Amino acid sequence: MSPEIVGVVAILLMIVFMFAGMWIGLAMGVVGFLGYAYIDGFHNAFLNLGTVPFSNLANYNVTPVPLFVFMGALVSTTGISTDLYDTAYKWLGSLRGGLALSTVAACAAFAAICGSSMASAITMGRVTLPEMKKHNYNDALATATVASGGTLGILIPPSMGFIMYGIITENSVGALFMAGIFPGILLTLLFMAVVLIWCWRVPSAGPAGPKTTVKEKFGSLKGTWMTIALFVLVLGGIYMGIFTATESGAIGAAGALLITFVTKRLSRQHLTNSMLDTGMTTAAVMFILVGAFIFMRMLALSQLPVLLANFVGSLTLSKYAIMAVIVVFYVIIGMFLEITSATVFTVPILYPLVTSMGFDPIWFGVIIVIVIEMGLVTPPVGLNVFVLASSTGVPMDKIFRGVYPFAGAMLLCIILLTIWPQIATFLPSRM
Repeated sequence: MSPEIVGVVAILLMIVFMFAGMWIGLAMGVVGFLGYAYIDGFHNAFLNLGTVPFSNLANYNVTPVPLFVFMGALVSTTGISTDLYDTAYKWLGSLRGGLALSTVAACAAFAAICGSSMASAITMGRVTLPEMKKHNYNDALATATVASGGTLGILIPPSMGFIMYGIITENSVGALFMAGIFPGILLTLLFMAVVLIWCWRVPSAGPAGPKTTVKEKFGSLKGTWMTIALFVLVLGGIYMGIFTATESGAIGAAGALLITFVTKRLSRQHLTNSMLDTGMTTAAVMFILVGAFIFMRMLALSQLPVLLANFVGSLTLSKYAIMAVIVVFYVIIGMFLEITSATVFTVPILYPLVTSMGFDPIWFGVIIVIVIEMGLVTPPVGLNVFVLASSTGVPMDKIFRGVYPFAGAMLLCIILLTIWPQIATFLPSRM
């Protein structure tokens, strides 16, 4: 077989292993090793296997992973999410669908200090779903709002998806963080528009809550200072060039530790649980990264990405038509894989193709995160939906029916970003 055919066979074998339930890090490592051995011999394959883990993980750019995970774990376990929801409810709760609007706003604020979609959905679901149930909200609206709002956790920085994309493609993680801010705000507003339209068409789906005074509204803002402080500390420092995105991980983790300690929210149990969560999550991410880099070396040796880029370049389709196909592909992939796995598996294949068509690599990183997050709330798997169905008892089919308008909002966001890529690229260009 030619090296290019070996690359195709390796990708097909990867898909078989994934559907068989094999850990994606192990699957990528095994397939990458065997493919490399076939192309260049077992001796060089073993050399590659021995050098890749250390050369790629003993890397300064990887250090933000455990630090941002730790920051997110701290704020998830110390009750900051409750403060955010209370503030949002004071300002938006009196509107029709106000509790759902408050959920979206609180998810967006929580995303600024937590880089995980599923963690955001679980944390905010515990806070918001009991309230919406108490006020007789439609189950589909309530659960779909939490599932979809949770996806903002991976778009609004700091974001694990952007960190992984930056490491694999060697793009600036700081620039990716900046690129996610305006699209995150845009998607938040689109989600709110979905809630408003839903409650306008079916008023009983989201009845208005009690009105609050101006004093109560402004008084509730005191519960947001921790989130604002961490957000400004981390992203403000990156934007102004005070520290790098890598250093910002340490700044954010230290800031979260200090704030939760000063406010007396941090107990020994909270700290222990946060450290255990960080260790387990980081180990899983690093295992995936090792497999991904072995797989990437094999793909580079096979010359398949170059062949694919040349083939697409010879087609008469416009680059936007090709990008539409890529978006559909990522939506399908996102149905079965979470963001980290989907990114490390697909980016090495598609990144050279996208850059060869002239698309901005930072913009493409934002698109990847949005479309894979769309997969997390759409059937057949929809991990965010699965988690909420397990914890709430609401049937999955009902949640999925509620999610479709929010998925449409994500698709509209992608279209707007394609028409006006400056939404994503403006802030990185001003760093």
